[in-house]
Amino acid sequence: MGIYLNPGNEAFEESVNSEIYQDKSGLIAFTNKVLETEQKYLCVSRPRRFGKSMAAKMLAAYYDKSCNSHRLFENLQIALDFSYEKQINKSSVLYLDISWFRTMAGNARQVQTVLQREVISELRTEYPEVIDKEVDSLPLALANINQAEGEKFVVIIDEWDCLFREDRFDEKAQEEYIGFLRGLFKSAPASKYIRLAYMTGILPVKKYGTQSALNNFKEFTMVNPGALSEYVGFTEMEVCDLCGRYHMEFEEAKHWYDGYYFSRVGSVYSPRSVVEAMLSREFGNYWTGTETYEALKMYIDMDFDGLKDAVIGMLGGQRCKINPQKFQNDMTGVRSRDDVMTLLIHLGYLAYDGKEQEAYIPNQEVADEFENAMESSGWEEIARSLRASEALLKATLQGDGEAVAQGLDSIHAANTSVLAYHNELSLSCAITLAYYCARKDYTLIREMPAGKGFADIAFIPRKHSDKPAMVVELKWDTAAEGAISQIRSREYAGALKEYAGEILLVGISYDKKDRKHKCRIESYFSRVGAARCFCALFAQKPETARAKMSAFCSFCVHHVALNGEAVKSNN
Repeated sequence: MGIYLNPGNEAFEESVNSEIYQDKSGLIAFTNKVLETEQKYLCVSRPRRFGKSMAAKMLAAYYDKSCNSHRLFENLQIALDFSYEKQINKSSVLYLDISWFRTMAGNARQVQTVLQREVISELRTEYPEVIDKEVDSLPLALANINQAEGEKFVVIIDEWDCLFREDRFDEKAQEEYIGFLRGLFKSAPASKYIRLAYMTGILPVKKYGTQSALNNFKEFTMVNPGALSEYVGFTEMEVCDLCGRYHMEFEEAKHWYDGYYFSRVGSVYSPRSVVEAMLSREFGNYWTGTETYEALKMYIDMDFDGLKDAVIGMLGGQRCKINPQKFQNDMTGVRSRDDVMTLLIHLGYLAYDGKEQEAYIPNQEVADEFENAMESSGWEEIARSLRASEALLKATLQGDGEAVAQGLDSIHAANTSVLAYHNELSLSCAITLAYYCARKDYTLIREMPAGKGFADIAFIPRKHSDKPAMVVELKWDTAAEGAISQIRSREYAGALKEYAGEILLVGISYDKKDRKHKCRIESYFSRVGAARCFCALFAQKPETARAKMSAFCSFCVHHVALNGEAVKSNN
């Protein structure tokens, strides 16, 4: 058992022994299928915190012939597969962590030299009769071992793309490193000494022109996860089970960490963040500062081809069409908005809908990171708009339509490029951006089926919130009163008839001639909602209930004074 050659199973044992371990051993069934086939070259790219290294350590523990790993795997999914016994602990394993060699080397151009020196030293100890002192090439050493002993290797490379991220401007070092990998995996002898090659990192394999530098590798990425979709992160069922186990609210977990979506498995959650939330018993932002965060700030500052407008739109709940195919899979060959957004998909800051070819911000945790990046970058006007959303929400909850209209005017003026309205879709984006802070207390549903049509935007209070629900109807070049009338005539509030609380009906219009918004707000209680809300509140907190009823009555008086009609309520 060595450091690189047959490193044992202790690293994976730590993962299995952790308080939360999610079984992803089904990946081994896939790798067993491709052993010693033309499909034996795999490159799996994932964002940070998505379990890349754990998967690599799992494969090493399973294949390593220097140890007995039955105890670790006998209760896992792979033990049910027909290939389990046939392949467990039957291979020589080379485990190479490129970030480790980068640290040892001191500079990028020495990485492959240090790597080959250290690994060959271990191989020479194990095969002294085969590798003499003159051998300084790892591919040659492996070829000699194969020829003399018939030995084949499972080669696992973690952080394969380290040089493309940490030394992104050192093209010479990168070319030399790619040349080393070609020699290791694409030479004629390689087909004989490689049982399985498994590389993992954040970025897919570097392209030169339209071709991958290692085009014999099958790639599984955040753009195209393919057959390995269920091993990318936590599935919805896995997160639901964890929430039940730790008595955490599933809908909150979904709000914070869901949003990545693959057609084969559905929703995918950020694993590390889910684990941290469960162990700490608190939902929040567990995205830690890394080089990828610096990349986020750097690339959004470039504002290629209207990138800023795209980000604003996505913060407002929209999706953005992109073409990820031209991206060169590095951090310097960025030439367009699509390149930046594709890179952000690989880094985990955007999710990707492969069917529609659309990028979007997946969840609250990532949205917070965009907000943090904008505050520390040159996007101050957007940051101010996001901060102003708190005042806008407060004015809405207070029934102050005039203040809401003025707030929307200000946000529109500060973000003219993306919020230049042409239709109700643009207005919808603007409104969602304006109510950005509401995401903390509400679930936003666009085009919610309701009554005799679809409500433009519904704000459903999260379980921890004591705020009223809101149904928002948008009108472009039409009076706000018309929006309220539509909510009532089409019975949009009826979709929330079982909601036990107050419902605000919010009509918002935009006049393209004077570039002004208008807003009208009415309060509504369903029969069920009113009864449940005030009876329950009186039973638990009589004073709070009286205050709420008083506030509601004051709102009605205010509305009568302004509009000359009573607020319609069916309680």
